[in-house]
Amino acid sequence: MGLLDQLAGQVMGSLGAQKQDPVPQGDLMGSIMELVNQAGGVQGLLEKLQSGGLAEQVASWIGTGENQPVSGDQIKDALGADNIQQIAQQAGIAPEHATTGLAQLLPQIIDQLTPNGQVPQGDDLLQQGLGLLKGKFFG
Repeated sequence: MGLLDQLAGQVMGSLGAQKQDPVPQGDLMGSIMELVNQAGGVQGLLEKLQSGGLAEQVASWIGTGENQPVSGDQIKDALGADNIQQIAQQAGIAPEHATTGLAQLLPQIIDQLTPNGQVPQGDDLLQQGLGLLKGKFFG
């Protein structure tokens, strides 16, 4: 889980001084990675979020400009209460903290996993994440 924690740290660092809900980000990162894998990779998750009413926000996360914010309720509506419950259970947190954490993390994660506005091809998020981390941390 060390590499996922590093990605979480990088994402949280990029959030800067924004006021954050006290959500255990490392635990939530593992659940997010599982969510992406279950959705069929980054592309599958993006499609789920877009069809769930977040097309404009998702486009900003993929693009090279500023990421549009999203609320926990919007994430819950897009992913469904069952998925949120599963993510919360995996992370060991309350569902409302899961939605808040997802709203904080997903824009940054998608932004990091879509370098130069390009959605990675393939279904293996772990390989995509490892490739991203290798480039960021090991030159």
